[in-house]
Amino acid sequence: MYKYVFLWAVLFCTMHTSKAQTKNVQHLNETWFAYFNQIRISNRWGTWADFQLRTKERVINNFSVDIVRLGVTYYVSNSIKLTAGIAWANYFPQDNHKKVSQPELRPWQQVQWDARYGRKRMVHWVRLEERFRQKILNDSTLGDGYNFNYRLRYNWRYELPLDVKEANPGAVTLIVNDEINVNAGKQIVYNYFDQNRFFAGFKIQTSIVSNVQFGYLNIWQQLAAGNQYKSVNAMRLSYYQSFDVRKRK
Repeated sequence: MYKYVFLWAVLFCTMHTSKAQTKNVQHLNETWFAYFNQIRISNRWGTWADFQLRTKERVINNFSVDIVRLGVTYYVSNSIKLTAGIAWANYFPQDNHKKVSQPELRPWQQVQWDARYGRKRMVHWVRLEERFRQKILNDSTLGDGYNFNYRLRYNWRYELPLDVKEANPGAVTLIVNDEINVNAGKQIVYNYFDQNRFFAGFKIQTSIVSNVQFGYLNIWQQLAAGNQYKSVNAMRLSYYQSFDVRKRK
């Protein structure tokens, strides 16, 4: 467990050291909202759904991205599960298309596994995405066809309960997680490294099946031009629900 934390800490520090050597860096502040829902229907099958909204400087009316993601989960065991599904994303007007939103269709596949070390928990997942983002003709018009690339994502999350009875409403858990994204495909030229997302915050149990997570998110992203980067400071607020509706014998 600790080797993963150490390796990612080295990677995180290395990338942030490179910021000082990079001139074309855009600094942004964002707010991320999300809702996650998982339902276990049987010993082997379940569903996945999440809905996300990200905003820029002005929280209420300056939207950045919204995402709807659905999937079907196969439980190899209680600690290992495979999920595949489809996502739809909408990128609100950006600097390179100030008057039109850009849609993206994104099939995805994922393997997730977790382990407990006493009361502590470590969760890993690896996700592959096939990204079909509609082309942009000009500042205000979408074009025909799609740009396509693969993206591989690896995420680890460390959870440390701060209360003895962590499942009780009101129980608080410390969360640290990091995710690295890597691009692949013929249309990727300069930014095989896509981005790194580091999060630190807290989980508050709201019921036996739900919790709220909030904290600080830092994103370091390389853009397609190769010499341009984004450094994002964000506050992230998420609501999680997990239901088990299996018939009890």
